[in-house]
Amino acid sequence: MAAKGKSKNNNNAPEEKKSIFSPKQIGIFVGEVKTEFLKIVWPDKKMTLGLTGVVVVMTVVISIYLGSVDLVLGKVVSSFLR
Repeated sequence: MAAKGKSKNNNNAPEEKKSIFSPKQIGIFVGEVKTEFLKIVWPDKKMTLGLTGVVVVMTVVISIYLGSVDLVLGKVVSSFLR
């Protein structure tokens, strides 16, 4: 238990600090990105269009609501300032 914090490498050689920007590390990263990209499950066209429609409708509804609240509050404040 006392050796819990020590590294498992018993060599007395100093560890080399590897740069994350080395060409080898960049190549490894790109390979991992490609692997993860292949795991993505893309929605079909019907699902994409449906969700896009929901976003557009919600945007219109919320903008109408916020616009009407702004209009009403503007009228109330202008009536108090007269």
